[in-house]
Amino acid sequence: MLPALLKYAAVFAFGMFKFVGAPITGVAAGLPVAVTWALTVAGMMTTVILISGVGKAWALHMRRRRLEKGKPLFSRRTRTIVRIYRRFGMIGIAFLTPILFSPIGGTVIATQLHVPRWRILLHMSWSAVFWGFALTMLVVRFSHLPIFH
Repeated sequence: MLPALLKYAAVFAFGMFKFVGAPITGVAAGLPVAVTWALTVAGMMTTVILISGVGKAWALHMRRRRLEKGKPLFSRRTRTIVRIYRRFGMIGIAFLTPILFSPIGGTVIATQLHVPRWRILLHMSWSAVFWGFALTMLVVRFSHLPIFH
């Protein structure tokens, strides 16, 4: 019983921190596709709910920390993120979060840009469902490769 729970917990944990790793872990552990997909989405959404819940306090903390260290307000990376946000809005940030930013990073970015919590949850949820399904199917399709054995 415990080894099975560890498999589920591993997929969930990867979904929380490194979204792309969750489908790989689930398929490698031999979990059913639907369970892998559900745990991947649940992991990401747990992180999004937790991070967005402390969003304003987190944004103020990060701003103070940046000012204390004397770092400039905009770096090359932050300019790129703002450019994506201005061009595509929260939809663009949510779309890129699972594959580029990670659940924590994407939620922090959205929070720093002062996106309302309900919009963060809405857009991150469809993104998690879409990318969770796409990546799980991709991993299943290529699961015959030696990396999964």
